[in-house]
Amino acid sequence: MSRRLLRLYPAEFRRDFGDEIAEAYREATEDAGRLTRLREGCDIVAHALRLRLRVGSAHRGGLLLATAAPFLLAATGARAAFLLASALNRAHVTGRPDVEDPIGHALLACDLLTLIGVVVALSGRYAFGARSAFAGVAGTSACLLVAALPGALEMPLEHAAYLVPPLVIAALPLLCPADLRPARRIDSAAGLVTLLAWAPLSVVILALLDARGIAMFPLWRFAVPVAAVLALAGRPALSGVRTAGRFALAVAPFLVLGHFCGVVGEENAVPCLVLLAAMGLAVGLWRRRDSGTAGLV
Repeated sequence: MSRRLLRLYPAEFRRDFGDEIAEAYREATEDAGRLTRLREGCDIVAHALRLRLRVGSAHRGGLLLATAAPFLLAATGARAAFLLASALNRAHVTGRPDVEDPIGHALLACDLLTLIGVVVALSGRYAFGARSAFAGVAGTSACLLVAALPGALEMPLEHAAYLVPPLVIAALPLLCPADLRPARRIDSAAGLVTLLAWAPLSVVILALLDARGIAMFPLWRFAVPVAAVLALAGRPALSGVRTAGRFALAVAPFLVLGHFCGVVGEENAVPCLVLLAAMGLAVGLWRRRDSGTAGLV
């Protein structure tokens, strides 16, 4: 094992468990290919970073991150679905696709990769899905930077900052402790394939419905994917929202990415907050009812 990787750990942890980590890494990568070595190396880096940031499973930060991870992923997936539906909607309405140049094709591919990664992560293949989602968001940011390259020096600071929040929100789930990650919700390969086929198809349907003027309120192109990914995250994700602080932590990614998608602004911030408050109250009542039912059993 590379000494550089081992040095990433805090000194005390390295003294106590360095030999065990090195031996586990050696066994996992013995006679393995480059991809396996890269994956194991990334796991070592993520584990060391969690310990450095005190977001391991034994730390309060790790518990909060595990609670927020499904919602961070869900918000990332909703943003990707929104961007895909918006691009398809513009192509359908104007009759001219936005993807005539290589950067446009790359943007669509990255958004699709993000959506698929989120679906895979929330369905139970967490590590692979979270990495794929982050790769998709990073690719989208890189494409936008390349597109703005001719005028990058004149790019306003607020436009450059537009790229940072989606990257941070997509990166945080990678730090979720392995033993606190969401449990697998879809076991069969057929179920996963069906879900992966339905996700992009539902985005196409959403774009076509929007193009025909069926939209009932401005947020619907973002709200529908939000509802879908939250349904995929399911009850296990909602069960972790036990306090007002955790509820705020869960809804923050949706507000932030909704703002950067242009669907949450000054004109509709109050309705959004009222809706989120109602959702928080409903979750609290639901949990209280379940607790009362459990106490009677």
